[in-house]
Amino acid sequence: TGFTDVADNAYYKEAVDWAVAQGVTSGMSATLFAPNASCTRAQAVTFLWRANGSPEPSATDNPFADVSAGDYYYKAVLWAVESGITQGVSASSFAPNTTVSRAQTVTFLWRASGKPAGGAASPFADVSADDYFSGAVVWAAGKGVTSGTSAGTFTPNASCTRAQTVTFLYRYMGK
Repeated sequence: TGFTDVADNAYYKEAVDWAVAQGVTSGMSATLFAPNASCTRAQAVTFLWRANGSPEPSATDNPFADVSAGDYYYKAVLWAVESGITQGVSASSFAPNTTVSRAQTVTFLWRASGKPAGGAASPFADVSADDYFSGAVVWAAGKGVTSGTSAGTFTPNASCTRAQTVTFLYRYMGK
C-alpha cells in the first residue's frame, strides 16, 4: 500500500491492502493510514457503504442537521439510514465526527447483514444479553469478524481504531 505506518507483519495489513484496492479508503494521506487513530462514525459508515459498492440512496430526505449534501459521507449516511444500519445518535443528529465504538462498528455490520442470529450467549464477560449490541457481538465473534481484545473481553465502549474498523469490515466481507 505504501503506507509507512502499516508494517508488513501488522494484523491489519491484509485488510488495509484490500480496503485501498477496493476503494474503501485511501488512507489519511498518500503515505499514512493512521491505523491507531480513532475511526469516526462518518468514516465507519462510509467504509461500509463503499465496500457495498457505494449504492445510490433512494431517500433524499436528510434528517440530520449535522450532515450536509457536500459532505463526503452524505450519501453513505442516507444509505445507512434507509438500510436500517443506523438511525443516528438522535432524530436530528448523526454525530459524524464522533468516535465510533467497537460495539457500534460491529452493530453496523450486523444490521447490514440483516441481523442474523449468532448464537445463544456472548463469549465475552463484558457483553451481557441485555446490551443493545449483544446480538451483533455474538454474531461477529461467531462469524470470525472479531475475537475480542482478549480471550474473554470485547471492550465494547472502547474507540474503534481505523485498523480495527477496516479489519472488521474485511472479515465481514469474507476476505
